[in-house]
Amino acid sequence: MLIRTVERFLAEKKMPRTKFGRLAAHDPRFFDDLRSGREPRPALTLRVDHLINISRSTSHLI
Repeated sequence: MLIRTVERFLAEKKMPRTKFGRLAAHDPRFFDDLRSGREPRPALTLRVDHLINISRSTSHLI
């Protein structure tokens, strides 16, 4: 589930949820919206997964 993946990522990187939302979806409320039941479109889900995978494979966030 996307919300669990994002929660773990935020904890790993100690990143504020609003910063992640801006980077992943150009929306600082993205994470809060996920918690409220937002279902992102497949393209956005892929973008979020890609951002997380790239960030985990490098020492910094793009």
